Amino acid sequence: MKWESRAHALADRVTDPDSRWLAPVARVPRHTLVPRWWATDDSGRWTLRDGPSDPEAWAEAAYADRSLVTRVGTLHADKAQLGDRPEGLPTSSATLPSLVVRMLRHGRLADGLSLLDLGTGAGGLTAYACHRLGDGCVTSLDVDPYLVDVAGERLASLGHHPRMVTADATERVPGQYDRIVSTVALAPGPGLRAVLGALRPGGRIATTLARTSFIVTGWKDRSGDVIGRVERDMAGFMLTRSGDDYPPALAELLTLAENAEGDERGTGRYPVVDVANAWELRSMLEVTTPGVELGYETSGRIRTATLVHADGSWARAVAEWTDPPEVHQGGPQRLWTALERIRNRLNTEGSLPLLGASVRITPDGVCHLSRGTWHTSMGTAWPRLTRS
Repeated sequence: MKWESRAHALADRVTDPDSRWLAPVARVPRHTLVPRWWATDDSGRWTLRDGPSDPEAWAEAAYADRSLVTRVGTLHADKAQLGDRPEGLPTSSATLPSLVVRMLRHGRLADGLSLLDLGTGAGGLTAYACHRLGDGCVTSLDVDPYLVDVAGERLASLGHHPRMVTADATERVPGQYDRIVSTVALAPGPGLRAVLGALRPGGRIATTLARTSFIVTGWKDRSGDVIGRVERDMAGFMLTRSGDDYPPALAELLTLAENAEGDERGTGRYPVVDVANAWELRSMLEVTTPGVELGYETSGRIRTATLVHADGSWARAVAEWTDPPEVHQGGPQRLWTALERIRNRLNTEGSLPLLGASVRITPDGVCHLSRGTWHTSMGTAWPRLTRS
């Protein structure tokens, strides 16, 4: 494959002309890192794409600014047969290059600094970092031993030999680093402690938080706290996982939410929205009501949104297009009501307090957010939220 001109064109699209990341993007043969991937067909089912059997489609996909899913559930695209149709959530991908570059910029990298790439995936961020910093400064970590091994082999074929580590970052992160850039979403609380412990005093981290789309950056001070902010930038990453796959979704509760009458029924104030793809709403919902799982579907002009929580709470909102929805709710929390409070604040004040908020992450992994008179904590047993 004649990939050089495609890589240069990609670099021109995703970096500025004077960017230090232009050359790394232009010089990495991304197709080598992603020979196979999963795509959805017209019915929404996962279908295997094999690059070597269709070089033109391979080149087009590899040098487009888009993410390529490389693992669904427990099935790696590399190991799949052409007729396989896996079910479940994506569990690994090659992140779109523009987002990789943005995260590297948020990391404030410089010559001689050690970097932990948290979430190896296909190895794209590791490859760019090796070009920029040198192999000896780069460590790449993932929970999946196959991903670590195959990414290491493919990087070696490109002449790069960073340190490759297999570990569950929610439990253990070997080593100490000046910079940590995470392309998986980290859960506040105990699951964040090991990552924070691996950041040197004076070091900087850039990450998203689980079930949110806001990017948190911060510097570790002498007390062990990370002090920073929520950037005015957003990203969507997969959650960190400890096992071979994510825990099962709340399937029974989602089925209940789709059909039950509930103990409260009423008319919602705002149109039905796909909360998972309304990133700022989704993020604020996780801050105020942690752990909500989401469903959304359309049938003609009918929109249905479902929200469920492990404590047994659920909500369903159904409406034709933008009409006020009929809302059913059950369980100890009123999830649609919680969402409407957020939407009311957004419409009343014109913004939510997340973007630009100050952040303090304590060594126990609790994330304290504040902006003006608003403040909250994520990662405690119960969210603490205050506003004037």
